[in-house]
Amino acid sequence: MQDGPGQKGVHIVSSQPTPGKLSPDLLRALHGIKSVRSFPKGGTLFQQGSAVTGLYLVESGEVRVLLSTGQSQRQLLEVVGPGTMLGLSESMSGGKYRITAEAGEQTAVAFIPRAEFLEFLRGNAEYCMQVVRLLSEDLHSLYHKFRSISAHPGRPRHRPLDEQLN
Repeated sequence: MQDGPGQKGVHIVSSQPTPGKLSPDLLRALHGIKSVRSFPKGGTLFQQGSAVTGLYLVESGEVRVLLSTGQSQRQLLEVVGPGTMLGLSESMSGGKYRITAEAGEQTAVAFIPRAEFLEFLRGNAEYCMQVVRLLSEDLHSLYHKFRSISAHPGRPRHRPLDEQLN
């Protein structure tokens, strides 16, 4: 996937003003191991607590990033669009997805299986540092969100799904 008009590079879910980007070279290199999937509005890309299968690059549409808060309630963390990478940290560490991602409208995503992504990184060390940088930026984004939440201790614990965390 290359950047097109009005399209920014791939970034991980973040409220930071300057999200991390993958280089166009890395995007071209990943082209060979991705498959494009289409999701209707409300379709689930992956579910919080399910085993990690890979990472997702939003190509068109929008994805709602949700966190289960208990008793079948979900909190909207963010709505993301084209160029966003989802599931990177989970794909690197294995285990289970920590969030739920569902299509907010008709959405196309590039899916990269975890095993193929890790094998790609083993064979392409020059791209590993980009992935480390993205993971670091994601961590700093979480720090920023935590500080924002902590600065407003009077906020209710459960907010409507259409209200963003920031």
